Amino acid sequence: MKITLHPLFIALGILVAIFGGLPIYLIYALTALLHECGHIFCAAKIGFRCEKISLMPYGASAICDTEGIRPKDEVKLALAGPAVNAFLCVLCAGLWWFYPVTYAYTDTVFSANAVMLIINLLPAYPLDGGRAAAALLSTFMKKRRAKFILRIFSGCISVALIFVFIFALRNISLLIFALFLTASALGKDGVLSRINFSAKKIKRGREMRHIILTESSTFKDALRYVDDGKYCVFQYFSNGILDEVTEEELFEMLETKSIYDKVFESPNTVL
Repeated sequence: MKITLHPLFIALGILVAIFGGLPIYLIYALTALLHECGHIFCAAKIGFRCEKISLMPYGASAICDTEGIRPKDEVKLALAGPAVNAFLCVLCAGLWWFYPVTYAYTDTVFSANAVMLIINLLPAYPLDGGRAAAALLSTFMKKRRAKFILRIFSGCISVALIFVFIFALRNISLLIFALFLTASALGKDGVLSRINFSAKKIKRGREMRHIILTESSTFKDALRYVDDGKYCVFQYFSNGILDEVTEEELFEMLETKSIYDKVFESPNTVL
């Protein structure tokens, strides 16, 4: 996993440091990074991977896409990031309840996660709330049309924020967020690539682990058992006949199959 820093992210960090706001800036940057980690771990569980995380002046972005993922899994993937922020908010609140003295050290952490949680739950594409809404709408219409509707809604929110900035609240953050929504809504989605486990090499040996799958088990189900510390062999029994695939065979099959396909569609006959 690569982490890249946008030049403006570095420039803004230097500017903030000059005015003494570097600690807060780093807290918000770390919050955004943890948010994206939620997406990445969820994507790995589903059977996909994100190429990299880009830290930008307005947050972070995992270079991923949900193309080919079913709506149910896409909703899970979209909400995984906000779930991390929600957990951290609850954790901070718990610390305040049991150890009130920690408030002075965690209030900014709570604020950063609360802000990121609220913003990302907005039904504006490509925010997480917008992606989840697009996935739900895609069950009733074409995914392309669903995304288009959410992008239009994002534009409306951007215009509303600009009007608020001009006529009510002169907060530069509103203008920056409006520009971000506009740029993101007009931009293209990133590329999501399937996890390439075949690149793993056994250096010092690994414990072998046998996993019994059912006839209805999919590649998505099998990938949940993959562990860097163990070598998995997947087995299926039917009428006394054993069918078996190793990790390498599983990954080779995934090159031509969907993660939603069954691993053992037709058990091999043992002679």
